[in-house]
Amino acid sequence: MCSRSREASAIFQLFSTGVIAGIAGFASSFTLVVAGLHAVGASDDQAASGLLILTVTMGLVTIGLAWRYRMPITVAWSTPGAALLIVAAQGDVEFQAAVGAFIVCGVLIMVCGLVPALGRLITRIPQPIASAMLAGILFPICLAPITASVEYPWLGLPMVVAWLILLKVAPRWAVPGALVAAIVAIALTTDGNLFGDAAVVPQLTTVVPVFDPILIVSLGIPLFIVTMAGQNVPGFTVMRTYGYAVPAGPALTVTGAASAVSAFFGGHALNLAAITAALTASEEAHDDPKRRWIASVAAGTTYVVIGLGAGFATALVSVAPPIVVVAIAGLAVIGALIASVRTALDAPEHRIAAIATFLVAASGITVIGIGSAFWALIVGAIIMAWLGWRRKAGATATPAGPTSAPESAVPAAPEKKL
Repeated sequence: MCSRSREASAIFQLFSTGVIAGIAGFASSFTLVVAGLHAVGASDDQAASGLLILTVTMGLVTIGLAWRYRMPITVAWSTPGAALLIVAAQGDVEFQAAVGAFIVCGVLIMVCGLVPALGRLITRIPQPIASAMLAGILFPICLAPITASVEYPWLGLPMVVAWLILLKVAPRWAVPGALVAAIVAIALTTDGNLFGDAAVVPQLTTVVPVFDPILIVSLGIPLFIVTMAGQNVPGFTVMRTYGYAVPAGPALTVTGAASAVSAFFGGHALNLAAITAALTASEEAHDDPKRRWIASVAAGTTYVVIGLGAGFATALVSVAPPIVVVAIAGLAVIGALIASVRTALDAPEHRIAAIATFLVAASGITVIGIGSAFWALIVGAIIMAWLGWRRKAGATATPAGPTSAPESAVPAAPEKKL
């Protein structure tokens, strides 16, 4: 009897952890996804379709990979990628052209799975540059809670206060709690019409892609890079931390293909999860590592169920001031901003290049129609190469007893193999 009770308790723990991971993963950043899709030209119906296809697809892929490999593999949408959409949307962007860029991103991720050499090449992008670009993308998003609290204090301040309180007493629920506070505040200011005229019934809207070379360079390529460097690499790292060797080829191939297919319905990108994976892969899910995959199946199932409410979620976002929507997302990515800044500035010899990359990415500039994320990579790479060449030349000219290793002996970033 006692053994049956323990088994029932263990099963409940597995499923409850998975459900919590699914709810937290969705609630923490769905507003950012909707705001990002709106920023690149999506209508309310197209944004709802994109959120629906992303949520359901990442749920199905999570279930499939976890079941196939008996590992707690969890898939999520690209949160930094959604932030990039907001930053990259300078001027008018046709959503059909954005979808074309999404498809290119998905195909490139898939190719990384099929051609391991390409995956290794992407992960060799110097970590200070990749992290600084991501930090620059996230920085304007993280300013939104401040702006919202000033422009709409009756909406912004309750959200920020709720976030701060829960950050102290229940950190995992800080962002969902802020979301609830924002919903209550919005409900009190919409005269009872919380969802406006938007449709809450889930529906898919097909988008015919347009492949614009300029937008592919300014949006598709940076989206691919931040998804790989900011999501997939940490996702593999988290799984390795808990003792799981996720097969990189199949994982990237499947998530890339799913991203490309989702793009036809408005979704931007899918990838391995890091934070939600840390929940389902940890001891919190189950004491036996061989059974934790069940928690990921539960998380995937939760995503599928939540996806049916995508229209409901998008309708809610549509009645709130845009800056308030971005503010909720800003609270969700503050942790990612901190981690990116710390990684970018970790190596003293690369700090100038990293700061330059950060400033260009955060500036939001557009040159010949190409956005700041792409130029940030170019500027950072040039500065890093120039300063590295100078240090290497100096070390060659004064070979006697250098106090530190030459640049060639100090790698730009630790190599992370997928």
